[in-house]
Amino acid sequence: MALSVSITVNGRRCDRDIEPRLLLVHFLRDTLGLTGTKIGCDTSQCGACMVQLDGVAVKSCTCLAAQADGSSITTIEGLAPDGKLDPIQEAFWEKHGLQCGFCTPGMIFTTRALLEGNSNPSAEQIRHALEGNMCRCTGYQNIVRSVQAAAAAGGR
Repeated sequence: MALSVSITVNGRRCDRDIEPRLLLVHFLRDTLGLTGTKIGCDTSQCGACMVQLDGVAVKSCTCLAAQADGSSITTIEGLAPDGKLDPIQEAFWEKHGLQCGFCTPGMIFTTRALLEGNSNPSAEQIRHALEGNMCRCTGYQNIVRSVQAAAAAGGR
């Protein structure tokens, strides 16, 4: 049984018929081809699948696509539609807050959420905010530096 949904993704309206149990992460990756949203664990532990759903950072592996019907989603691809990095992406690039890049979308969306509520977080507050995101490549110090640089640049 197909379910019709209308979801705006990165500013584009997407009308699709979907399986009611389809996870949002699979809708984005498999139906729309937006592979910047990663599947890391399928258990909501790693944060690699984060997107913004109506302006709120969510783990897309914990949300059904049907729950996003009528909503607006921003994926990592939507942050730089013209190829120009947004301030947080730029800070991660400049401060080497990424290595393989797999966790980076989740780290960036977590950073956006943090900086919207706290424009000048301490290193401790940054580490606490990032607790729901796993990186297997770094010791997190460059990620913390990246968030601090984004905050200093006024990134959100």
